[in-house]
Amino acid sequence: MVYGALDLGTNNCRLLVARPSRRGFVVVDAFSRIIRLGEGIGRTGRLSDPAMRRTMDALRVCADKLARQRVKRFRLIATEACRVADNGLEFLERVKTETGLAIEIVSRETEAKLAVSGCASLLDRTSDCAMVFDIGGGSSELIWLDLSRGGAGKSLTERREVQNCIAAWTSMPVGVVTLSERFGGRKVTPELFEAMVAHVAELLSEFERKHGLAQRFQHSRAAHLLGTSGTVTTIAGIYLGLPRYDRSRVDGCWLATADARRVSGELLAMSYEQRIAQPCVGSDRADLVLAGCAILEAILRQWPCERLRVADRGLREGILATLMAEDGVLRWQRRRRGRRHYPVR
Repeated sequence: MVYGALDLGTNNCRLLVARPSRRGFVVVDAFSRIIRLGEGIGRTGRLSDPAMRRTMDALRVCADKLARQRVKRFRLIATEACRVADNGLEFLERVKTETGLAIEIVSRETEAKLAVSGCASLLDRTSDCAMVFDIGGGSSELIWLDLSRGGAGKSLTERREVQNCIAAWTSMPVGVVTLSERFGGRKVTPELFEAMVAHVAELLSEFERKHGLAQRFQHSRAAHLLGTSGTVTTIAGIYLGLPRYDRSRVDGCWLATADARRVSGELLAMSYEQRIAQPCVGSDRADLVLAGCAILEAILRQWPCERLRVADRGLREGILATLMAEDGVLRWQRRRRGRRHYPVR
């Protein structure tokens, strides 16, 4: 059986089609396009006509791919933009009529849990705890994992064990699109960048006050961060000096947080045109990347940590893993050193 997963976000529309294999699953088709569905939503509270047209064009491509691959088992989700827009449900009804795609709006809690499921195999099993974060277009999810509860290093077929490690989570109503629209994304001065960081830090402070994670992070063994978003993958690509983005080099790589911050500083020192010229940034992300860096910086100030693992995987992979586990067809095999992966064809 071929499985499908679609993530309709505030900034991107992403599709993944895969079939189970002995070592997880093999991707047989994929699609990703920046559609900026949430453009202007913070000002108007509605999805704009141009954004809906862009998104509809992308979804027609997704519908064609699902039909061509004869996908029978799938889950199609929408996140923050459709959650908060006054016309979000109306738009998805139109999508179903015009494309046949029945897309569900998921809660922030579901989004957080799917993100964890999608990148759980990248957790360091020797750690006591980890903070998983997903910097999105309209919201950002943070999930605190207590790995001492056991199960995080096991097969993703044991999904309940992974979910049991979730000790706390939060979803902030801020992402790269909403933050850049609020503060500006093209001409970002150091002062403006600090204002972005302060805004995000204020949103994080309540979560920290409630759970006291900074102290636990400081005293835990081999604690680390795990980031799944375009922000961290972009930073990793620049740090690695890639002439063009290469998922095989980025997904699963480790960065010292000092190196990640250094790259953020380099991006801040660049002009908008220079950011466009960066092969791992480009014109589609040049006005958003510094907002993502500001969210990352706020996270690092709140929870200082030496290690950051980068995941070029997330909601779609979490959906696929969940569907296959429910059907009993997901069979992860461990490689040496205990790592698991899914090969991409």
